[in-house]
Amino acid sequence: MKFFIIGGKSLTLIMWLVMFYNLFMPFEGQVSIVLNILFFITVIMHFFQLLIFNTMFSSLLKLSFVDYLKVYFFGVFGLLVYRQKVLELDKAE
Repeated sequence: MKFFIIGGKSLTLIMWLVMFYNLFMPFEGQVSIVLNILFFITVIMHFFQLLIFNTMFSSLLKLSFVDYLKVYFFGVFGLLVYRQKVLELDKAE
């Protein structure tokens, strides 16, 4: 599971960088338009995942601003890390 999360975070980071790069140095042709659309969708979806994260985990874990940033930038893979933390807390109790 840890390999899956690290791989997913790596791919997510690469996609963020490609989409952000495209904003300042657009690729040629239709690729630029597609990446701009994907960037917009990614920003919206990660915002909703951040709301889910706050709703589910704020009462279970003490969360900092950095925790919210990790979830925003890594999406589902960031959520999986905190899910594992909650499961470990449940096992310890």
